[in-house]
Amino acid sequence: MLNFQPQGFVQRVLTTDLGIMAYYTNLPATNQVSTPLVFFHSLGGGSSAFEWSRVYGNLGPSYRVIAPDLIGWGQSTHPVRAYRVEDYFALITHLLESLDLAPALIAATSLTAGVVIRLAIQRPDLCRGLFLVSPLGNRDFGRDYRLSLPALLTRLPGLDRLVYGLGAANELAVRWFLSTVLFADGDRVTPEIVQAYLTGTQQPQAEYAALASLTGAISFDLAAYLGQLQVPTVMVLGEKSRFTPPAVLKRLASLNPRAIVALHQVAGAGVLPHLERPEVVEPLLRDFVQSILASSS
Repeated sequence: MLNFQPQGFVQRVLTTDLGIMAYYTNLPATNQVSTPLVFFHSLGGGSSAFEWSRVYGNLGPSYRVIAPDLIGWGQSTHPVRAYRVEDYFALITHLLESLDLAPALIAATSLTAGVVIRLAIQRPDLCRGLFLVSPLGNRDFGRDYRLSLPALLTRLPGLDRLVYGLGAANELAVRWFLSTVLFADGDRVTPEIVQAYLTGTQQPQAEYAALASLTGAISFDLAAYLGQLQVPTVMVLGEKSRFTPPAVLKRLASLNPRAIVALHQVAGAGVLPHLERPEVVEPLLRDFVQSILASSS
């Protein structure tokens, strides 16, 4: 198994109702802050805890860090099932409670960030603060992803596996998608990033979790929930994000200015600013964490 984790991080596993969840954590240091930082990756082909590693890799000396591969992704179990939003509610809750992480400071991306918002509304006791990159629900403000061409095609019988195999589970497709869709600057896509995503797409039965997102099976109108959020939240977006346009995220943030304390736009970054420009995102996260800790000290 290839190791894409930063130095000082080890892999451990947690048993869940859906299978074995791998997670990565740092070795303890005497000067670590007790409040844990938990990082959740997005739900796109090849996603894994690696997505956040260029940020949390530098936080280990100061904080307890936990970064899971959610069930269906990375090095975790890939059960054959129709994945639902409720599965991710249960998995995230199980992780936080089983490892005694609550209330945690949580970082999450895209559709997972939307799921985390909904979970934080249901269980505010689990979350001390949220640092969210381009949160979405795939049906926000009437923009229904399920009606898009990719979603419609992958719902046709027999086409889903073909689309996944040709469009995700090979090196050419992975490199193209990272360079053209996920990153604003394709020159920032390194061989390590390509290999990490390729390894994720080629895990046995990896297509089931990925296709649940690609077909729109996991979708909701995040705008309908956002006003109920009470946990302090920072939102971050890449200036050139193709999935969540800046105007949409700004509109989402405006629905709850009491909870959403800041919205940061990262110049020259695409869908994954924390992977493309970690040197910009990491200080934003550090500032947020410090402000949360200071407010409760």
